[in-house]
Amino acid sequence: MDKFAALSSLAALAQDTRLDVFRLLVQAGGAGMLAGEVAEALGVRQNTMSTNLAVLLNAGLVRKAREGRGIRYFADMDRMRGLLSYLLEDCCGGRPESCRPLLDSLATPGDPDDRDSPQPRLRHLP
Repeated sequence: MDKFAALSSLAALAQDTRLDVFRLLVQAGGAGMLAGEVAEALGVRQNTMSTNLAVLLNAGLVRKAREGRGIRYFADMDRMRGLLSYLLEDCCGGRPESCRPLLDSLATPGDPDDRDSPQPRLRHLP
């Protein structure tokens, strides 16, 4: 990831609703959520939600798939791992290999029901 991509991702997340959307989609895992479901879950008008989803999509933090007349959104965990790696690549006094265990621990498989899901979940660090 380059600096421009990192800034784009961070700017997209630097807004209350978009951060909530991203976290909700992380919780949804590989099943993702329809745009209307996201709007309803967060109590946001659908036109406002569409705008926020477009910002996250343009920043590469979410993916979408058409599903009939709706659009299902998914958190892009590869992009988030790339962002976290970029932020930590020079950590630990110039010894980034020291941070590798941290980066490797950020993405874990979801619940047992999500084993077939291509979307690992981020877990909270201690």
